Amino acid sequence: MIRLTQRLTTEEAAGKALLTTLTLPIDLRIKSRLKVTLDNGDAAGLFLTRGQLLRGGECLTDDAGAVVVMVKAAEEQVSTVRCNDPLLLSRICYHLGNRHVPLQIEAGFARYQHDYVLDEMVVGLGGSVAVELAPFEPEAGAYQSQAGAGHHHHHNDHEHGHNHDHLHAHSHAASAATVVPMHGFLKTS
Repeated sequence: MIRLTQRLTTEEAAGKALLTTLTLPIDLRIKSRLKVTLDNGDAAGLFLTRGQLLRGGECLTDDAGAVVVMVKAAEEQVSTVRCNDPLLLSRICYHLGNRHVPLQIEAGFARYQHDYVLDEMVVGLGGSVAVELAPFEPEAGAYQSQAGAGHHHHHNDHEHGHNHDHLHAHSHAASAATVVPMHGFLKTS
């Protein structure tokens, strides 16, 4: 079995001979430890750094750098929202993002893994949806580079040593904002 352990930059991959490709859907490209069958039929295992999405076009190699495999994003069932109105498309992306839906955002369209409930929401917002087979390459999270696109966590997934049930002055930012209770709401000044 071939052990794919390292990612290659575009420059590193340019001088090497490609062995084969590895076609995977998004649900498998987010995994760092995975037994796979390469497109040429060879068995391989992914042993990569955790928390990074594999992107179509990215190259992987073994410890010795002797084997080069290019990742291909598999075509999968997706919902594609096409829109000539940038404001409407922005609103649709806002509402999808508010539901923590991974999105691929391109000029004139947005794409997400097919979900008929989300499709109905998009239509209700004034958009049109086409269910199609296409590669899915979602955006990286706001606090990650494109290379770390698969990793995410929510603010309350880990302990900060305090809770957020207090109403005294406090800020996570470097600024000197003051938090003041105001009729059940918090006002920053």
